[in-house]
Amino acid sequence: MSREVSSGSAHVARKRFGQHFLHDPYVIDRILRALRPDANDLVVEIGPGLGALTGPLLQQLALLQVVEIDRDVIPHLQRICGPDAETKLKVHLADALQFDFGSLRTDARPLRLVGNLPYNISTPLLFHLLGYSDQVRDMHFMLQKEVVDRLTATPGGKDYGRLTATVAARAQADSLFDVGPGAFNPPPKVMSSVVRITPRPAAFQIDDLAVYDRVVTAAFSQRRKTLTNSLRSLMTANAITDCGIDPGARAEVLSPAQFALLANHHASAGTGTGTGTGN
Repeated sequence: MSREVSSGSAHVARKRFGQHFLHDPYVIDRILRALRPDANDLVVEIGPGLGALTGPLLQQLALLQVVEIDRDVIPHLQRICGPDAETKLKVHLADALQFDFGSLRTDARPLRLVGNLPYNISTPLLFHLLGYSDQVRDMHFMLQKEVVDRLTATPGGKDYGRLTATVAARAQADSLFDVGPGAFNPPPKVMSSVVRITPRPAAFQIDDLAVYDRVVTAAFSQRRKTLTNSLRSLMTANAITDCGIDPGARAEVLSPAQFALLANHHASAGTGTGTGTGN
């Protein structure tokens, strides 16, 4: 496995892009083994940076597409990838938060997304990517451990919240392994984790996904208040009770399936239709 980018000396990480360049070959190998790409998979790397993961990916793929916001890393990335950069690497210079990932599909193959995501935009970026969940086979991301703990939390815990419930309506999130600060240059001040997010239909009935998102957002917008108060603009205490849920409970104790019951009741009342992805 290439170690040419281990020092990151050719490019200074930029704080405004949230850059922490991965360089540990052991971690890179574990990511590749988790991804297990087939040569013809439609893989998209988000934020390739200095190419520590890009190079090894190119060795296993017929074509790799990358989305990178920092134009100054592109020449270095192309040098690291060598001849493969001309024949097997397609670079999209763009902000991943604004990029249309659906435009990368030219046939029936689903997208496979991978990357060391900038920690300063990871949550809004995840919401953006979930908008393409019906076009994605899986996502393998390096994230701040705190975010992965929220993605994989269970009801009742301090990490359980809007992100957990929103993702649960669209995908299965599994924490794969933790990564220490020393695997990056410069080292972040937090622990990191690799997560696999696999889009799939919800295991519970959701009549209107936009209404579900609205209910979840409202419930967690005032986390310390009871459902009676946090959902006051959407439903009455009696309506909450009709769903078999205690209106005096707080949002953090409800399962995603229970949020779906509230949302379905709200939608059936004709007061909560609309479109959206929970952004």
